Amino acid sequence: MRWSHLSGATDDDSLPNAAPAAPPLPLALPGATVRTFETPGFAGMTFYEIRAKSLINRVPGASRLPFQWTINPYRGCSHACSYCLSGDTPILLADGSTRPLSQLRTGDAVLGTMGAGPHRRYVPTTVLDHWTTSRPAYRVTLADGTRLVASGEHRFLTDRGWRHVSPAEPGLPALAVGDRMSGVGRFADAPKESPDYRTGYLCGLVRGDAGAPAGSREGDAWIRADGYLEDIPMHVALRWPEAPTGGWHRGFLAGAFGSTGHADRLAIVFTSRDPGFLDRITDALTHLGLPSRRPPHAQLGGVHSVEIARDLWAALRFRHLTGVGDAPLDASGVGVRGEAQLTVADIEDLGLTLPLYDIATGTGDFVADGVVSHNCFARNTHTYLDLDAGHDFDSKVIVKVNAGELIRRELAAPRWRGDSIAIGTNVDAYQRAEGRYRLMPQILTALRDFANPFSILTKGTLLLRDVDLLRQAASVTRVSLSMSIGFVDERMWRAVEPGTPSPRRRLDAISRLTDAGFSIGVLMAPILPGLTDTDESIEETVAAIAAAGATSVTPLALHLRPGAREWYAAWLTREHPELAAQYRELYRGGSYLPQTFQNEIGARVRMAARRHRLHRPPGGEARAMGVDGAPAADHPGTGTTGGAPERTAGRGAEPRQLTLL
Repeated sequence: MRWSHLSGATDDDSLPNAAPAAPPLPLALPGATVRTFETPGFAGMTFYEIRAKSLINRVPGASRLPFQWTINPYRGCSHACSYCLSGDTPILLADGSTRPLSQLRTGDAVLGTMGAGPHRRYVPTTVLDHWTTSRPAYRVTLADGTRLVASGEHRFLTDRGWRHVSPAEPGLPALAVGDRMSGVGRFADAPKESPDYRTGYLCGLVRGDAGAPAGSREGDAWIRADGYLEDIPMHVALRWPEAPTGGWHRGFLAGAFGSTGHADRLAIVFTSRDPGFLDRITDALTHLGLPSRRPPHAQLGGVHSVEIARDLWAALRFRHLTGVGDAPLDASGVGVRGEAQLTVADIEDLGLTLPLYDIATGTGDFVADGVVSHNCFARNTHTYLDLDAGHDFDSKVIVKVNAGELIRRELAAPRWRGDSIAIGTNVDAYQRAEGRYRLMPQILTALRDFANPFSILTKGTLLLRDVDLLRQAASVTRVSLSMSIGFVDERMWRAVEPGTPSPRRRLDAISRLTDAGFSIGVLMAPILPGLTDTDESIEETVAAIAAAGATSVTPLALHLRPGAREWYAAWLTREHPELAAQYRELYRGGSYLPQTFQNEIGARVRMAARRHRLHRPPGGEARAMGVDGAPAADHPGTGTTGGAPERTAGRGAEPRQLTLL
């Protein structure tokens, strides 16, 4: 069992909001403790505090990582973001019906989008995960009266791209009054089965089916009619009302569709030999605001027809207004548009923390009350712990609260030989949660006291907090520090690493660590084929790394393991569909790029590094000098979010690529 190296949690229950873990949670272990915090940065997250049985773990023998031992005080990552909406928000299913967000389930087919800019199109997709959280809520009102309650981090698609409702972090694209959202417009309310609706339904069904043989009067429509006839006499139902109500019009169209209508992709078509009956259908459609057309001449056999406008808005509005649920919808390939009625009229902070919901889909988005809405996606790391690769990775963080005592016990064990330990090889040890739990100072103090060599790889600028401890450790043993910076393009960072410190902040951290006496190596990772592997991107990134004072740069191309592969593919096909075929070809052989492609990227990075006087020593060793001349660890951490599970021993070859963090 993958939990065999873990046991119960700390006995210290002094922190607020603690509760014992219980089934069916994966971490249903005796004494385990669940923490939640009211701090906005951790809203919607759950921390499982456990007392692990071990902290120093072997790397699997099949791994390509160049180190044998790792420390990972966390599983799951609080770098990631949550995006959520009110549970009563209607979500568009692939068949054209809607369902409240709170009632969706994994496996449901919904409508998402693919493409970019004016070329984005609707496609069916699948709900991969569904969860709830509590977050400060905002209300977004559109010109057509649509009101959406969402968290500040939630993103909607606008004419200016994806926009957060009210982002907490500066620099993120924020929604503004006047932005035009994309979608089909507000969903119509379903009809109430009032007496008028039922009467209209019977009239449309019976009159429309008047010319059909009696034997054909069966099926769901007639079963429904039989129920209505228990309360409404047939002679009443067949009267044409002098002043039909909206309810009657809705019911009449639903009944008429049951007898004379059919759906063809987006089109709704009624056919009849009775032009007067079709006139009534046209009147009902006009009353409900649905444009229609009548071919001027009858078809063969004297059949006339009425057809609703062939667009997604009309197709959905007809289904929703009438309650017709058996009209198949095929919206694949229909273009996504932004209409004037979807202009943002108001954004209001409700001043309340409300229960909100979110889903993960195969396309990374969905349609919420008529507007295109972004969802959360994550990587596959958590599947090692029998947790899902989606929301669990972002929101369920396992904290080894006894890391400090464990590291001392294991370093003191007679069998321990003092090998170098890589920290941050699976999940960033300096993620935001470290600011609260402060596990790394305890680990660094123990490594210093035992003079045990180690390396740290991180994207977290929180590393600067521990500079004094790092200097002390470097005075007695080999210490290597590496920062991961794959690119410096701010837009790309917001797209693929939105929960991490920006590349500029990481570059600033390198400068400050260099000033403190450290030689910092940079893993230029991940390099994204077709996106950040251009000569311009490589040159800009290497130049910035050199200017920050780094002593070496090691290029690592994108590595897509199962799980991470699916999540990244969903993002890529949504944001850069023109690259989908290229990626399928590049990664058809597995998780790694072809060797020739890797070599070509590496050569271009090395050439840029030489131009900027950054050069990695030969032999694959990213050596650096620690403080006071102490040599750094032979193999700095080259960890990945899809990194080594904490199990079997062995030493692998040097890695050539890095999983997307």
